[in-house]
Amino acid sequence: MTRFWAAVFALFATFIAAPAAAHTRSESHSSWLVDGSSVHLSFSVADIEARRITKDGRPPNGRELIAYLAPLVGASAGGAACTPAAPPHVMAAATGYQRVEFSFACPSKDDIVLRSAAFFDLVPTHMNLAQIQGANGDFVEQVLTTDHREVAMGAEGATLEGAGFLTFIGMGIMHIFTGIDHMSFLVGLVLISRKLRDLAFVVTGFTLGHSLTLALAVTGVIRPHAEFIDALVALTIALIGAENIAVATGRATLVALWTGGALLAMTALRLAGIGLLPPMLLFGAALFASNYLMVSGHLRDAGRVRLVVTLVFGLIHGFGFAADLLESQIPATRLAELLVGFNLGVEIGQLTIVLLLSLATYLLVRAKLALPRPIVVDVAASALVGIGVYWFVGRSFI
Repeated sequence: MTRFWAAVFALFATFIAAPAAAHTRSESHSSWLVDGSSVHLSFSVADIEARRITKDGRPPNGRELIAYLAPLVGASAGGAACTPAAPPHVMAAATGYQRVEFSFACPSKDDIVLRSAAFFDLVPTHMNLAQIQGANGDFVEQVLTTDHREVAMGAEGATLEGAGFLTFIGMGIMHIFTGIDHMSFLVGLVLISRKLRDLAFVVTGFTLGHSLTLALAVTGVIRPHAEFIDALVALTIALIGAENIAVATGRATLVALWTGGALLAMTALRLAGIGLLPPMLLFGAALFASNYLMVSGHLRDAGRVRLVVTLVFGLIHGFGFAADLLESQIPATRLAELLVGFNLGVEIGQLTIVLLLSLATYLLVRAKLALPRPIVVDVAASALVGIGVYWFVGRSFI
């Protein structure tokens, strides 16, 4: 039974939507403390992002960075702008980063609105990962984008607080249907599964993995770097395509060596100062990818092994799923219900895609329009490797 036409359709959609759907690589971080009518802001940005504001492409000095940020960040209360309580100043930051602190005095403590428009004029897809804490210790995270540059205090979680359980399910479904990288990975899982039992194993492992890290990320137990997760999600797509090729061609050793060698080369480049991902992350990925492809390519019945491996892949994708929830202010009182509903929606979306692919395959086979499976795997898996490598390299160096 072949899945050629379904896979081609999904991959065609992948290539068309890739530029718009790929996760952004440009981001900054802000930490806000709202204490009565006082607002304190700590704005952090990597040198690779900050250099966008200088004409010669060098990292700006503190004075230049403050001059750029000052008119673009701030707060208001009751529609009136909050005034600077002290001059902004540069603070010590981690190597490769710069941090500026601001203080604002608002005319009242009611209806405070926080605003950040920095870098959106330079990179429309830029994101600011905002952490906001109130005087009572309440903590919320928000993702600011060019279309969503403000956060209204006093309404934390207002949208989700009154939402029903079906709303949470719908959020999960839409995340799958609008996440081209996650859909591409699912196509790879369907291609590699020769039997219904194999498909059940890989879907189960993937579900267990992303359910765990989705909960850990949203509840704040683990806060991984978003840019690292985006790159690793792309790597999983390339790996699932490479596994399809290794199994179909019977050259698992060669595929494993090329994959591991490419990742080791990226590790060497990072040690030379080229790239964004940590060297140890790339080195670990090289070891995992080469061993995974070697093992799965030489096992006659790799279904149970793929359950464990797709669990690892699911752990990575779970952090990607969490980003969708962190774009909304999450009400602590409904966190458990939101997580269950969102995760259920993700599963409904996944199963819908898998069932549609399987149904399309069945109908094509019955209509005798299917091509031989080797051709299917070679074409579709090669496309998955291509788009996965394209995203991975783009998210690792840009």
